[in-house]
Amino acid sequence: MHTPGSTAVLDRTRWIGLVGIALGVALVIMDATIANVALPVVSRDLGLNATETQWMNAIYSLVFASLILLAGRLSDLYGRRLLFVVGLTIFMVASLGVGTAQNPTWLIGARLVQGIGAALVMPSTLSTINAMFHGRERGIAFAVYGSMIGGMAAVGPLLGGWLATDFSWRWAFWINIPFSLAAVAIALRFVPETRDTSLRRGTDVLGTLLASLGMGAIVYGLIESSEYGWLTHDGGPSPVPFALAGGMLLLALFVWVQRRREAADKVVLAHLDLFALPTFRYGAIAALIVSLGEFGMLFVLPLLLQGAMGYDAIGTGWILVALAGGTFVSSGMVPRVTGLLGKRGVVRLGLLLEALAIGALALALPAASGLIAGILAVYGLGVGFATAQLTNIILEDVPVAESGEASGMQTTARQLGTSLGIALLGGLLISGLASGTRDGLEAAGVPPAVVEQFVDVVRDSVGTAIPALAADPATAEVAEIASDALIDAAKRTTGIAAGVLVLGLLATLALPRSADDDEVPAPPTTGAAAA
Repeated sequence: MHTPGSTAVLDRTRWIGLVGIALGVALVIMDATIANVALPVVSRDLGLNATETQWMNAIYSLVFASLILLAGRLSDLYGRRLLFVVGLTIFMVASLGVGTAQNPTWLIGARLVQGIGAALVMPSTLSTINAMFHGRERGIAFAVYGSMIGGMAAVGPLLGGWLATDFSWRWAFWINIPFSLAAVAIALRFVPETRDTSLRRGTDVLGTLLASLGMGAIVYGLIESSEYGWLTHDGGPSPVPFALAGGMLLLALFVWVQRRREAADKVVLAHLDLFALPTFRYGAIAALIVSLGEFGMLFVLPLLLQGAMGYDAIGTGWILVALAGGTFVSSGMVPRVTGLLGKRGVVRLGLLLEALAIGALALALPAASGLIAGILAVYGLGVGFATAQLTNIILEDVPVAESGEASGMQTTARQLGTSLGIALLGGLLISGLASGTRDGLEAAGVPPAVVEQFVDVVRDSVGTAIPALAADPATAEVAEIASDALIDAAKRTTGIAAGVLVLGLLATLALPRSADDDEVPAPPTTGAAAA
């Protein structure tokens, strides 16, 4: 028999459990961006070249995306809280490995293991929230979850910059350990174990391999395009088109295998029939496109600020904290704005603000720090609005029993978009930096052999060598030319990111209307009601 007091305690423990879940999510999401500001320091310390710089961030999201579908099924089979705890434990151990890395191979390998842990964490958190909360409370819970995604993605660069400047870049990863321990403790105490008891045992190993190799081949091709070119390399064929074609072929084979296994009533990695739900289909497409634009831009901007505009790591972090401020402000406004516009209206408003802000940034660069911060604050408002409700819409029509798998599929879309953003927009930045530097040096009459030496230095460092070149009077002119090339490349790349966000906005127009949108409830009149 439950008394009102016991019900209140139960409700309170659910929300405490949500704090632990949100903390775990925050760490996983933050680690996708925390290295961005510290990247120049890491590059100098370990001698990363341009390709290794991209792989350091892309490998995390790529492994995340490759394993999230399998992790979603495992969480449904063996327990979502169990997978959350196991994932955070792997994440902690890998964070220790990243922080002790002595060479690029060690660093990238440890980031790969971090991605494995992150993949185990994410689907279990989403599906647990879906099972713990219902109705209006679910929307509020997802708003908390969404604010962590947007806010911590922005706080990560500030934290990384502070640690890299005042302590060591290694602490940007070691800091995961105590917070992960706290999240694990809360989960074990306050989060209920949930699973889908109707699922058959077994896993789809072939499907996992095809999906992982297919996505990996595509990201490999995009990243290595800046090194090998798109068609030829040193007089011979480039591996890039073969990697891209092979990746698409593997993904097509993955779809065929899934259909065949499902028709034969075998266990599949992904029930592709979920894409028959319009909210899931168009929401996942929007999530992929938006992540591509958002995280590609977050990779590019810190390199520009430190390489060409004279900011150090902590200065860059303080500029980017405006993004976090905008995100937290809009996240607090989500319940009220949802009452006015509906969930789909909130997502579209957010994406519109994001696209306008990034388009303005592309036009304004290079600009004073105050203007950049103001633009990023508007961008952060958009992130808070869009992210808070997009996940809720994607899972809106998905049965609770399939929430683990559906959560994994939508998170795959997000993380694949992140990897593609780093690979594609990062590759465009590097290519533009190299060609612009080459053209500028040739126009200045620098001998061809010397031109290629400087181009290699600037390209391999992704612009982080520019401040050192500027400090030497003998190479000050080279630094100025390279700085101008980096600014031009960043303007073009940021403009492309704005265009990608517009595509994400257009994808949301295909979302079907729901009862919430047809009968928009009156907005809450008090803070208590909003909570």
